[in-house]
Amino acid sequence: MHGWIILDKPLGLGSTQGVSAVKRALRDGAYGKFKVGHGGTLDPLATGVLPIAVGEATKLAGRMLDSDKIYDFTISFGTQTDTLDAEGVKIAGSDIRPTLAQVEAVLPRFTGAIEQVPPAYSALKVDGERAYDLARAGEEVVLKSRSVTVYTLQSSPGGGGGPAKLVEGYSPRANFEDETTPPPPAYAGGPPPPPGEVLESVTLTAHVSKGTYIRSLARDIALALGTVGHVTMLRRTKAGAFTLESAISLDNLADAGKGRQLERIFLPLRAGLDDIPALSLTPDQAGLLRQGRVLAGIHADEGQYFALAGETPVALVEVHSGEVRVVRGFNL
Repeated sequence: MHGWIILDKPLGLGSTQGVSAVKRALRDGAYGKFKVGHGGTLDPLATGVLPIAVGEATKLAGRMLDSDKIYDFTISFGTQTDTLDAEGVKIAGSDIRPTLAQVEAVLPRFTGAIEQVPPAYSALKVDGERAYDLARAGEEVVLKSRSVTVYTLQSSPGGGGGPAKLVEGYSPRANFEDETTPPPPAYAGGPPPPPGEVLESVTLTAHVSKGTYIRSLARDIALALGTVGHVTMLRRTKAGAFTLESAISLDNLADAGKGRQLERIFLPLRAGLDDIPALSLTPDQAGLLRQGRVLAGIHADEGQYFALAGETPVALVEVHSGEVRVVRGFNL
């Protein structure tokens, strides 16, 4: 059991809880003990693709953090919260509402290499402390802007990737000052509005680099439109090589564990590396790499490769000047 299980994370579930669910499924199926970790945090208010690494695949979990990702997200206009999502407290308001044409006109300003300031409620560290811990303690958190890349950004007001499943017992605080106004829905949908009609919310799709905060992107788009806004729906549809097509629900995960059928939903270790080419090795070459030796005289283009001995994964390697060096070895 060395590979990946891709969860379609439901609303209200933390990433560490997703890891616990996979551990429980392995335990229920009597598969034995394996290391388990996730390949990229998703907030409880977000849904979608959560790669869970099992066994030797955990050595690639860090690589998943560096991968690009695709999100569907909905911006609700008129209210900005301290967390920049529906879980926070209202800190600013505006009566201005944009049209779809106005939204689409500003999107090119947020495409390509951009600078953005991360949310105060984030896992970034400030003087050794998590920013969200400082923010929750009432301290002022000032984070530096960072360079990220938004490869594509487009409107999709008619949908957002499917219905969100709410975990029982979970409810966003949505502590808005006007308590007579219910919090915005967790999911947007319906037919596109007429071009000149003002919008209460809009759903966008963004393909972004590592380190991009969608909540900050939504905040900045709203400000560019002369209003304020916050995220009311966030769904990750792709993380690295993994998409919703291979993702399973928590219920299906639990059933597969109890039925000893996890192999049916398991993706091989290589699935996390399908964006890089394979490098076939002889048994002798594989043995040398397993000893940490450097292979010389290899005729291959420079770059990273997934080294194999037959069908057995050996290592993630780097080829440079005809030499092959191990980046991450697999004990298989």
